[in-house]
Amino acid sequence: MPQPAKKGRARMKTLGIAGYSGAGKTTLLEKLIPLLRADGVRVSLIKHAHHGFDVDQPGKDSWRHRKSGAGEVLVASDVRWALMHENQSASPPRLQDLLARLTPCDLVLVEGWKRDPIPKIEVHRAGNGKPWLYPDDVNILAVASDIAAPPDSPTWLALDDVATIRAFIKQTIGI
Repeated sequence: MPQPAKKGRARMKTLGIAGYSGAGKTTLLEKLIPLLRADGVRVSLIKHAHHGFDVDQPGKDSWRHRKSGAGEVLVASDVRWALMHENQSASPPRLQDLLARLTPCDLVLVEGWKRDPIPKIEVHRAGNGKPWLYPDDVNILAVASDIAAPPDSPTWLALDDVATIRAFIKQTIGI
């Protein structure tokens, strides 16, 4: 008798939200995630941060344990848990390695890793004065912008039309 397909990492879809700092990636994600969740889509997010950062507060026990040399510190409460891992190698973690650590879901949105070969929506804001990413990246499926994109661009989406961006993602990614 055939076994039903198992839900797991192989079924997780990945979509990058790429663009320069200040383009509106985080704001778009804040609006987009609740709409996808309302559609029943299980969403996770991986965000790239530049340089060192702290998710715990200096002086708190978890911070003190990490600063004292613990390679990993897991903090848990009744409502959430967080695992902090000190990257002691000379190279940054690869996106594929981080994806493998996530609990299976329907869609992983990736903010950052704009050069990785994953399907992406470019977020572009004219006020940034930065160049478009899409001419040099075949993985960009669409651009979401506050100005009309040049004629050779992929699908254009209005940056403030989150419902249309959601519909594009669901149709294109297949969720």
